[in-house]
Amino acid sequence: MADPFDLDDFDDGPAPAGGSHPLSAQAAAAARPDPSPLLEGLNPEQREAVLHTEGPLLVLAGAGTGKTRVLTTRLAWILAGGMAWPGQILAVTFTNKAAREMKERIGRLIGGMVEGMTWLGTFHSIGVKILQRHAELAGLKSGFSILDTDDQLRLLKQVMEAEKIDEKRHPARQMAGLIDDWKNRGLAPDDLPETEAGAFAGGRAGTVYASYQRRLKEINAVDFGDLLLEPLRLLRSNPDLLEEYRRRFRYMLVDEYQDTNVAQYMLLRLLAGKNGNICCVGDDDQSIYGWRGAQVENILRFERDFPGARTIRLERNYRSTAHILAAASHLISHNRGRLGKTLHSQIGDGEKVVLRAHWDDAEEARAIADDLEALRGAGGRLSDTAVLVRATFQMRALEERFIEIGLPYRVIGGPRFYERMEVRDALAYLRVIHSPDHDLAFERIINVPKRGIGAASVKKMHAFARMRGISLFRAAELMLPDLPARARSGLKALLADFARWRAQVDAMPPSELAETVLDESGYAAMWKSDNSPKAQGRLENLKELVRSMEEFDTLAGFLEHVSLVMAADEAADGDRVSVMTMHAAKGLEFDTVFLPGWEEGLFPHQRALDETGEAGLEEERRLAYVAITRAKRRAIISFAHNRRVHNLWQTALPSRFIDELPPEHVEVLREDAGPSGFSPSPVHERGGFAGYGGARDPGTGPLIEARAEPRRAEPCPYEIGQRIFHQKFGYGIITGMEGDRLTIEFEHTGTKRIMAGFVKAA
Repeated sequence: MADPFDLDDFDDGPAPAGGSHPLSAQAAAAARPDPSPLLEGLNPEQREAVLHTEGPLLVLAGAGTGKTRVLTTRLAWILAGGMAWPGQILAVTFTNKAAREMKERIGRLIGGMVEGMTWLGTFHSIGVKILQRHAELAGLKSGFSILDTDDQLRLLKQVMEAEKIDEKRHPARQMAGLIDDWKNRGLAPDDLPETEAGAFAGGRAGTVYASYQRRLKEINAVDFGDLLLEPLRLLRSNPDLLEEYRRRFRYMLVDEYQDTNVAQYMLLRLLAGKNGNICCVGDDDQSIYGWRGAQVENILRFERDFPGARTIRLERNYRSTAHILAAASHLISHNRGRLGKTLHSQIGDGEKVVLRAHWDDAEEARAIADDLEALRGAGGRLSDTAVLVRATFQMRALEERFIEIGLPYRVIGGPRFYERMEVRDALAYLRVIHSPDHDLAFERIINVPKRGIGAASVKKMHAFARMRGISLFRAAELMLPDLPARARSGLKALLADFARWRAQVDAMPPSELAETVLDESGYAAMWKSDNSPKAQGRLENLKELVRSMEEFDTLAGFLEHVSLVMAADEAADGDRVSVMTMHAAKGLEFDTVFLPGWEEGLFPHQRALDETGEAGLEEERRLAYVAITRAKRRAIISFAHNRRVHNLWQTALPSRFIDELPPEHVEVLREDAGPSGFSPSPVHERGGFAGYGGARDPGTGPLIEARAEPRRAEPCPYEIGQRIFHQKFGYGIITGMEGDRLTIEFEHTGTKRIMAGFVKAA
């Protein structure tokens, strides 16, 4: 067997000019070519970041400041200067696409394809390479498998069954979410804190995790999280191997450093050591993925992690106008957890950011559509525009308005509203109620949520239906006695449900019927028990679907409307407006950006405030910064005074982020309102911002009142042991305090950390 510590067989690519080994720093400096070809066109800060090749370096790159050019030029400089072979550079990106583009750009810079860049890729692809080279050290055999999400869930269910854990009461998907979180934090089963080891199935989370990891090794497999956890464990437990890799990677470059999680951070720290030539490029103000494990603290403590590190700020923005940058910079300055920088536009002042109020979200959608129509009428391109929303349920009102007036659009990063999985599932239930012979709809939800009706039973029903020339639903009714006991029980209950719902069609409005179906079928409960990051968004989409039905008198009328909407021609015009979430917009840019829904509870999102308090608020503010800086020429922010929440009209309060916009860079438009909405007569308001905390009739007084002084933090009015009430979680007792962030033990929902402003004394 080959020595597992022997790295001589690595694909290093061609040796650098000047010898068989990489040049020393002094020799490399002497051998560097004249800087004019590679460094031409770089500004002074970019040039400095490229040339600073020795020692740790943090490049703090603001939005639109050319960070990708710095990264690729730096790599090209190292290669062209003979400072390292391609195989001796570790270059980490966050997507495979970014890795391919980086390699292509380096090739263009140095005049040819770059061969041998074995270690250019994502964290996970690099983890795969390490495990493939040292499989036996990791307790694996060569040719190990990488499980996808479905295989992971199946394996977890097997483990839980062996441990005699009821999967219905304790879903495997929830356990998978816990395991993924632990692996992202670099925690193996033996590393779990006692409080977390008992976080599932009555205190058995640690046992399930350990059994699951043993089972993975038995079947010679890893899951996605292991691609970080196992290399980390290998390098920690094999000092000689770690030292070999440290010698191998003469230079390390990391893109989007603010998005690293704990395991990725620890892996980089191990490989870099104390004196490694590590260059991290990122922007603390654009760290928006905390919900999937990213830790903004990683970039904030770079200088502490690497004593003597150099920090270079890229602050010359080549994307956005001065007014847009000033608005975004002033907003993000309210965050405490940031390194700080000031962006300067290189393309002039441009137009001010526009702030606009609307009576409700339907009026907001109409106004955006009207603006887009006007832009297109003036010769503008819809493909240069985008609508960025905080939550996917906001898209429905926009999509329906765009379809109504024939405005071409595309949804980026996901399907259109009525094509989303959870919405299609709900519609399938409603279609079967309306038409029991709709085979496709019935088959879609016959075992969703799980009812013990397997594929074999469904196949028998299909064969029976074809033989008799009847629908699948009718076949299910006739075949019920002949099915296995478990399938028979689940199907009998489902058929009884459909009979009951069908009898209620004429007795209740469509929206109430939909709510009843989602509740009684267990479909809503399925997503409530799901611990994945997307589950809450799916629930919000279901609520928006129910809400959308309120304007229809009959179920048949609503289903006909949906069919017409989904049949809208998408291929009519290649020029279309992009609709996406703010998270999906990171890295993109558009001439004109619309930002609807800037209301408390929606943006910042209430869940972020409830779950992580001040940290959640700061991440939401970073998301606002990212959203604004997607705009090159125009940014239009809007909010609605009224919005439907849980099927009840509520007065919406303008977002606190509106309070934090600088008045001198924002133009406020107020539109006079009547009972039926706004008239198209904008009134320009000038002066200060504030007043998000009090709803106003949009037809009376200034839209946003001036406030003499900014809000100040008030002393926390509560104390440990006090009983309080929270609108969502009910009654609880305060068990801990950290500033205005409370730890509360709720009577029915367990322990949560919540800002003091969101509770009241009971």
